[in-house]
Amino acid sequence: MSHIDPEQVPRRTLYTGATVPAIGMGTFGSDHVSGESVAAAVEDAASIGYRHFDCASVYGNEALIGGAFASILSKVVTREELWVTSKAWNDQHGERVVPACEKTLRDLRLDYLDLYLVHWPFPNHHDPGVDVNSRNPNARPYIHEEYMETWRQMERLVEKGLVRHIGTSNMTIPKLDLVLRDAVIKPAANEMELHPHFQQPELFRYVADRGILPIAFSPLGSPGRPERDRTPDDTVDLEDPVIIDIARRHDMHPANVCIKWAIQRGAVPIPFSVTPRNYASNLRCTTSPPLTDDEMRAIGAIDKDCRLVKGQVFLWKQDQDWRDLWDVEGRITPP
Repeated sequence: MSHIDPEQVPRRTLYTGATVPAIGMGTFGSDHVSGESVAAAVEDAASIGYRHFDCASVYGNEALIGGAFASILSKVVTREELWVTSKAWNDQHGERVVPACEKTLRDLRLDYLDLYLVHWPFPNHHDPGVDVNSRNPNARPYIHEEYMETWRQMERLVEKGLVRHIGTSNMTIPKLDLVLRDAVIKPAANEMELHPHFQQPELFRYVADRGILPIAFSPLGSPGRPERDRTPDDTVDLEDPVIIDIARRHDMHPANVCIKWAIQRGAVPIPFSVTPRNYASNLRCTTSPPLTDDEMRAIGAIDKDCRLVKGQVFLWKQDQDWRDLWDVEGRITPP
């Protein structure tokens, strides 16, 4: 497989002045890819030019990926050339943040993380693979005072030198309003679901206008997401006629169109694949000629407001709708 020059891959600049490769490799293997396969893909991806990897403790594969990083750093790149993100899971909020990050660093065999995120704003832990109807008996809604206790610990990680930047994930505008009001260290990034059928224009503009980098998970419409996350109303980005037509014109896969659209829009997509042909193609397309303005406008017109990762397991009361998690009326859903 041919090497892609990392210097040719676009980069994004954070408010701190640090720069991030504008595409990353996701490492969430869902429930159908082994941790060993993910780690092998990470090591191979670095050899062909990837420099940005998105990890999380809840994925259950950080110790295996740590072996890949050890190999990468011994023969491929220096630590400063890599961008590595991880996340604090829902049972690692508050005083558990620092120990959780320290364990992630041990597992990944790194001295620091470039970015550490609060994975979800709800401290509602669930074991992997639970059904969407599962409810944690101790589930709670977003409580801002509790979230800020977690955020203070995130800020401590920066002060201790364990983390270079901190950020949020799966947030909404009302929640971010409060965090930005009260934070000492502003979030550097917000990881959010973004793909052509779920463009989140209001939240996208909100974070971009405030110097917060939008990182796009499920940038291809998450074709490999678990069955439990699928609903009959879900749409398929890669089968959209607009995407297919643009792909045909550029002689590329529809997935590449989604990635190029995300980057040209200003997001950092983090697609997941353990198939060498696919992850190589995802990286290579970032260096090819851009989509035209007309093509960007055409994709902008196919938004279907189709959220795929709905988060039902984080609901805290019976008979709630998943939309209660996302503050769709512009205010935080009350307890």
